[in-house]
Amino acid sequence: MANFLDALNSIIWSPALVFLCLGAGVYFTVVTRGLQVRCLPDMLRQISKGEKSDDGVSSFQSLMVSLSGRVGVGNIAGVSTAIAFGGPGAVFWMWAVALLGSSTSFIECTLAQIYKEKDQDTGEYRGGPAYYIEKAYKHTKAAPFMMVYGILFAIAMILATSYFLPGIQANAVAAAADTAWGVNSTWAAVVLAGILAIIIIGGVKRIANFATLVVPFMAVIYIGISIVVMLINYSQIPEVFGLIFKSAFNLEAGFSGMLGVAIMWGVKRGIYSNEAGQGTGPQSAAAAEVSHPAKQGFVQSFAVYIDTLFVCSATAFMIISTDMYTVFRGESEDGEVVYQGSLPDDVAVGPGFVQSGLDSVFAGWGPTFIAVSIAFFAFTTVLAYYYMSEVNLTYFNRWVKSRPIRRGLVWALRILIIVSVIVGATTTPGSAWALGDIGVGTTAWLNIIAILFLQVPALKVLKDYEKQKKAGKDPEFDPEAVGIKNADFWVDRKNARAAAQAASKQAADENAES
Repeated sequence: MANFLDALNSIIWSPALVFLCLGAGVYFTVVTRGLQVRCLPDMLRQISKGEKSDDGVSSFQSLMVSLSGRVGVGNIAGVSTAIAFGGPGAVFWMWAVALLGSSTSFIECTLAQIYKEKDQDTGEYRGGPAYYIEKAYKHTKAAPFMMVYGILFAIAMILATSYFLPGIQANAVAAAADTAWGVNSTWAAVVLAGILAIIIIGGVKRIANFATLVVPFMAVIYIGISIVVMLINYSQIPEVFGLIFKSAFNLEAGFSGMLGVAIMWGVKRGIYSNEAGQGTGPQSAAAAEVSHPAKQGFVQSFAVYIDTLFVCSATAFMIISTDMYTVFRGESEDGEVVYQGSLPDDVAVGPGFVQSGLDSVFAGWGPTFIAVSIAFFAFTTVLAYYYMSEVNLTYFNRWVKSRPIRRGLVWALRILIIVSVIVGATTTPGSAWALGDIGVGTTAWLNIIAILFLQVPALKVLKDYEKQKKAGKDPEFDPEAVGIKNADFWVDRKNARAAAQAASKQAADENAES
């Protein structure tokens, strides 16, 4: 079974998926006219001025929920792996795929806003790939096929994020707690499950509030430590960036002949880290309260920058500036050693690179700091996984007429993920990584193909936003005005506001007459 899962995983996460993600990023960059650069002011403005309501969270809160899933253990272990097998040049290609992936993130997250809807039980906004895959062509003969397509996406996402991946992250938290404080895995599992239960029972609002507190804190502390390392090793700054750029284009003698693997590892780890196109970000994007879908699309575009350009770059600098890395030729540590560096022989590829780097600057603190960072990163990722699985369960719950049954299914999901955390924290993950990767890889294939076919509504929304902004307006979305069908939430919202304004005017006229 293990061999079968590994073989299937290698097929799903093959170079074909890497090039599909990269190609989609290039294409969307062209058709949006480089929005990831020219619309940067809009991104920053919306993050700082977003609104919220009883039904939706603010743009900033939505961003934090999204980042809680994007910023994870991969930002530490993933960057280390990319450098180990792709050389320092892989970091440049991580930056490149982040820049391109920002446009992909805009498309998928704008689509999530266009076709979002209200949860019939909680009133919270729900949306994501399963929703927009079903709705975008609901008025055409392709509707039955697209519904099946959306169902496949929802099933894959639920399977991956409700049990397999949360257990793996919980295992990382337990291991980190044991490293930092010598906490027994059973106690770690109980505490972790208890905190998780308190947060997820509160729904998306509580998840968003927790993420808003924790995600900025852990990201700022992590990046801050890397800046301290940078200041201490300030003389290494030109060398580090020079090495990254020269290695990226096969111009560094020590890493000659590694151009292909640098590109492959950088793109692969970049995509895995920033998740642009994988269909994970749109769920939290749909939860935001905005007046126009493009606004949240901009916010989620910026999330890719935070993940890769900031957090991953912090990891890369701590590793390269301290010379605590080894580069291998091949796919494993059994390959030829291309560069040894100053890393101790007994340190394996992964978090140990960063731990050794920090330890060389702050003796005795490296392992503890990275262990704590992993614990925070992994726990917030578990929260993001739960939210994704609940959104996709709600997609199916729309067809369940009984409210008690619907709520019962949500509670069953909550119990399942808590069990997953307890089991994962106290046992070896085993095949869970492969199963989780297969699920997420499947959603990536389904989602990227879908958004390539469904891009037109998102591009119409972008054009409409820019037109209204040019006219000096704060953009308000009217799907009927731009020829977008099946955006029922926005139509109902427009009609409700028109009715409220008419009633207010009538009341004012009656008062004036009296």
